[in-house]
Amino acid sequence: MYSFDQMPNRRGTNSIKWNVKDYELPMWIADMDFGVAPEIIQAMQDKIKLGAFGYESVPNSYYDAIVNWQEKQHNCQIKKDWILFVNGVIPALSSAVRRLTHPGEQILTLTPVYNIFFHSIENNGRKSLEEELEYDVNSHEYRINWSSLEQKLADPLTKMMILCNPHNPIGKSWSYEEIKKIAQLCNEYHVYLFSDEIHGDLVLDDSFSSSLKLPDKLKQNLIVAFSPSKTFNLAALHSASVVVPNPELRFQIYRAINNDEIAEPNLLAIPATIAAYTQGSTWLHELKAYLLKNRQYIANFLENELSQLNLTSEFATYLAWIDISNLNINSQELAEFLKENTGLIISSGKEYRGNGANFIRLNFACPRSVLIDGLERLKRGINSEKA
Repeated sequence: MYSFDQMPNRRGTNSIKWNVKDYELPMWIADMDFGVAPEIIQAMQDKIKLGAFGYESVPNSYYDAIVNWQEKQHNCQIKKDWILFVNGVIPALSSAVRRLTHPGEQILTLTPVYNIFFHSIENNGRKSLEEELEYDVNSHEYRINWSSLEQKLADPLTKMMILCNPHNPIGKSWSYEEIKKIAQLCNEYHVYLFSDEIHGDLVLDDSFSSSLKLPDKLKQNLIVAFSPSKTFNLAALHSASVVVPNPELRFQIYRAINNDEIAEPNLLAIPATIAAYTQGSTWLHELKAYLLKNRQYIANFLENELSQLNLTSEFATYLAWIDISNLNINSQELAEFLKENTGLIISSGKEYRGNGANFIRLNFACPRSVLIDGLERLKRGINSEKA
């Protein structure tokens, strides 16, 4: 029904991703190259036709759409009054950091992890406490060192943990048992748990477990944030939701996001979000099938053409996390070399900390022809760098 083999031409359109030279191919930022679902476009066009662009409120239909989406897509039962509208997951995270912690206190992350988390922590005068994930070089899998994690959570200065689930950049969806164990530890040591689930709709093997599935006693210090921005490529619409089951904690977050003026929607955020969550399931189903084939293409290409590299990401997100440790080159140096010599722009894993210096991140949410071009550039660059 939907085609993902074509892409809009976004060069010269103020696109961050496509503000590049003519010969360059950007495959770095988490921004899909597919056209937006027509149902969402129609909802926005209908809104614009009104011709009046005054202040907007959040209607009940917005909350209904989220409740129904979470139940149908993820088997999560949430209540409407748990939900707060915000204009982005990261702005909400920064607000929560400022409201619930104090300068000098520690906020824990599992690294390598989305680098903007560090901005929310460190730009607000808090300290980043890293629990580096253990990496198995044989199975190419990441695991949590539970004793080390507990030790860090038990530190009296640790006041919040940010969980990335699914985990960007390593492409892993944490299991229910892993999430439950994390929540138990946070509960035991009185640590707030902020779960960023912005990629939750993009687990290609449908194995996503939301923190919202936890039993009530483990949701009292829980804050969950998600958005249609990654799922439906709507980042510039600035629409997201924060779900806080505990009413007292929810009031704290409510005050935080209102103090920071991030709780009011723009003209198109609400109709686009409602259309995405009420009419977008078929589009998403077909998108995930296409992404799964792209992921398999990468796996096959690396095995047959670049066997010294390993695809380590599992089936979450559209971001390939590729182990380059066999090349004996820093990922930042490789990223710079690839851009200069092939025009391919990918993310260096170094910025995600942990063991990221041995990895690159490549966005495969693009038409197959673009993916093939990118992988051929990667091959050409690596072969020339080795020569």
